[in-house]
Amino acid sequence: MRNKAFATLAAAGALVLGLTACSGGSADGSDAGDGEAGGLITIIVNDPSNPYWKTEGDVAAAAAKDLGYETKVAAHKGDANTENTLIDTAISSKSKAIILDPANADGSIAAVKKADAAGIPVFLVNAEINEAGLAKAQLVSNNAQGAAIGAQEWVTQMGEAGNYVELFGAPSDNNAQTRSNGFTTVLGQYPELQQVGKEVADWDRTKGHDKMQSLLQANADIAGVMSGNDEMALGAIAALKESKKLDGVVVGGFDGSPDAVEAVRSGELAYTVLQPVAVFSEEAVKLADEFIRTGTAPETEKQSFDCVLITKDNVDGMTADFTFSG
Repeated sequence: MRNKAFATLAAAGALVLGLTACSGGSADGSDAGDGEAGGLITIIVNDPSNPYWKTEGDVAAAAAKDLGYETKVAAHKGDANTENTLIDTAISSKSKAIILDPANADGSIAAVKKADAAGIPVFLVNAEINEAGLAKAQLVSNNAQGAAIGAQEWVTQMGEAGNYVELFGAPSDNNAQTRSNGFTTVLGQYPELQQVGKEVADWDRTKGHDKMQSLLQANADIAGVMSGNDEMALGAIAALKESKKLDGVVVGGFDGSPDAVEAVRSGELAYTVLQPVAVFSEEAVKLADEFIRTGTAPETEKQSFDCVLITKDNVDGMTADFTFSG
């Protein structure tokens, strides 16, 4: 059955969507492709209180500075209106490029269009928008592949049977549904695994804790928790510990955050799925630099980067935050 699950997901897990982007300078005659690095790169992340998004901003800023740029890092905290204001600021500041983790798959389209119309190239990281041809690149984790390897590990540790609940991320983020679909595709092949509850916790640890408390009140015999990210999983672990029900419950995470890595080491978290945020954040800056200097956009707009399963067996390969060297 294990091989069957992987075979079913092989195509989805390896998929990289290729959308050819147009190259060349901007329509309004901006200085993209002027042959010189330097100037301001604006980096807009979601919420730096989450270590995943903090790493995203830190890595992108460091990469830009290494290439000779000034940087400004800002956060929209999932609010499209704030994101729009930050884009306006980036335009008025004459940014050479914008690195953006979009707030909303649909709601961020207008902001990207605005920057593009102003002649400022936008490079998306971590999440996509539902329109191609606006951003010069959209760099994301291979969420389908990550969900598949995480779910299969979770099934193994569950012994292929038991009642479980799911904590779902922010509905405005396509990654939440992609991961949930990946979980379902694997788990649906094991009839003795029964989902008894599902709650939206918006990628947040406190909400994960509170929603897990509610799920525990409604279901006395939960044996496992599938979580769309580490923060919600860590919140669930806290709720389980408060209820003295953590022992024997298999909790799975997704991100590879430092706290989750330590929870894997301690045995409280069954595994985490490492997103290569440090890799694609740096790559986005390199692509922006290439466009600024040469006017050449990536041949493929949408690019995905495979995730890595982190368990007690290989956790010592985590050599830095969101960095696996095993």
